[in-house]
Amino acid sequence: MSGAFDALAAAGYFAPLDVHFARSAAALVGEEREEVMLGLALSSRQTREGHVCADLSRLAGGRAIDAAGEPIEGARFPEAAAWHAALEESRLVSDGSRLAPLVLSGGRRLYLRRYWEHEQRLAGLLRERAGLHDEALDAAVLRPALVRLFGPAPGEPDWQRIAVQLALLERLVVVSGGPGTGKTSSVVKLLALLIEQSKSQGRERPRMLLLAPTGKAAARLEESVQQARAGLDCDEQVRAAIPERALTVHRALRGIRGSRTRFRHDREHPLIADLVLVDESSMVDVALMRRLLEAVPHQARLVLLGDRNQLSSVAAGAVLADICGERSTAAYSEALGRRVQSVFGESLPGAGGRAGGIADSVVELTRSYRFSDDSGIGALARAVRDRDADLALSLLRAGADGVALVEGGDRTELGRAAVEGFRPCLEAREPLQALAALSRYRVLCAHRRGPAGVEQLNADIERALEQVGTLWPSGTWYPGRPVLVTQNDYQLSLFNGDVGIVFPDAASGGLGACFAAADGSARVLAPSRLPPHETVFAMTVHKSQGSEFDDMAVVLPDERSPLLGRELLYTAVTRARRSVTLYADEAAVRAAVARRVERASGLGELLWGS
Repeated sequence: MSGAFDALAAAGYFAPLDVHFARSAAALVGEEREEVMLGLALSSRQTREGHVCADLSRLAGGRAIDAAGEPIEGARFPEAAAWHAALEESRLVSDGSRLAPLVLSGGRRLYLRRYWEHEQRLAGLLRERAGLHDEALDAAVLRPALVRLFGPAPGEPDWQRIAVQLALLERLVVVSGGPGTGKTSSVVKLLALLIEQSKSQGRERPRMLLLAPTGKAAARLEESVQQARAGLDCDEQVRAAIPERALTVHRALRGIRGSRTRFRHDREHPLIADLVLVDESSMVDVALMRRLLEAVPHQARLVLLGDRNQLSSVAAGAVLADICGERSTAAYSEALGRRVQSVFGESLPGAGGRAGGIADSVVELTRSYRFSDDSGIGALARAVRDRDADLALSLLRAGADGVALVEGGDRTELGRAAVEGFRPCLEAREPLQALAALSRYRVLCAHRRGPAGVEQLNADIERALEQVGTLWPSGTWYPGRPVLVTQNDYQLSLFNGDVGIVFPDAASGGLGACFAAADGSARVLAPSRLPPHETVFAMTVHKSQGSEFDDMAVVLPDERSPLLGRELLYTAVTRARRSVTLYADEAAVRAAVARRVERASGLGELLWGS
């Protein structure tokens, strides 16, 4: 173990910030033990890698692995007993009962104190809200309205219907489901039912907030709500009362200028809302989810929508997956079953246990209305989700209904596919036509850098398009360049994830960056006015969350990549509506399907008790 800290620092495993934090904290109390130095630096590093803590039980006695998946020479972590003893004896570590930079929980999870506080506070808020019920429901209104919106109770479980029933009864409901399973259409019916009940009782309609983690996700939520609202079987006044505007979580909480972690809305100054709905909840990290729950009024309903199988937030935590837990079948308390029967006159599948708590707040939608049972994309997504690499490879190699595999690492085929995929966009004569065409095709990858990363693939695609005369790059700005906004700009109403295209601007005689406005018109901005942005022929799978494309190419990295995992491949595949072509070797596909890139966290244990 001797010299592991210095070896890891020299190899770049620890960032300079991690090393500085460890050395500065240790110097304050004269701490010299390498076990503690490693704990300090590792806790800092893990939060940057998306973990809430460092799980020492997974690391103890093993060797550190670099970004290429190779062991780092001379860098073996301490054995569990010695590591635990040194940390417990250090003044820099506590069990949470006294102030210290690190918290050692359960003898295995090592936290930066602020992340331990985030997790503890979030777990407490979720448990508290999961125990709140609505006792003022009007069965005489809700029963016939439920039948009108969903039809008569079916012989088999209708989980959309059940999700709405639980959201009416409980102050917390978490609805997880893949693309096309009806999450948004279900909650729009929930909003209509709540409005109808208030109207029948002569009360003001409930104040409702629709939120999403990014501007792009908020825009998609607005579109989905508008579409679902138009098809509702309800009174026009009820339809008009359903909100259609969505905000980002940050904007709703009203961030304080100069701070990313402090907001004007908190427990003392809660949001003005009777219902808060958050779409794409898998993208919300542990710190932001804590701040949101603190700001949701005690008696308000909180509805979290997302897909627990998707990639987690870029920042620390896998909150949605932790809340949903690992249960394979629905299991609800007997008490909840009685409440469903009393209000709706229907039985609740899986009711009869005693657990209650968070289990009574979680619903999983499994039926996809986008992909048929024999759809290649749907079948591939299920094979990835269910860890069946043999089936996934069989579907890909058979070219089953919209899925295909290109092996061998030759990028020539990718170049040809990209030329055909982007041709309609680059040959469009109007910017809105170009944007519509651009939204139908994209190349996704795992990394930003490296031979299979965004930067290299964007350069390769530009070169392929130039070779066939479809694109004429000249410097940074050129006609046809697609751009992805990477930072919110509220003054310009441009948000992280918004996509535009560079087009000749008749008004200025030069080039303009064109974006689609909310009313469907084209917004043209001078390139110099844009917030931070990048070229987007190719984008990371993380950036693609909340988006959909007709056709896609997905380029997987080498099987040793630490980013390669089941969540990444599942998320990539489910962005496609019509076809997806995977550019990968068999080893990479098998590694992705087999490996779950787990986030170290104690939230699931705090909520589920195991």
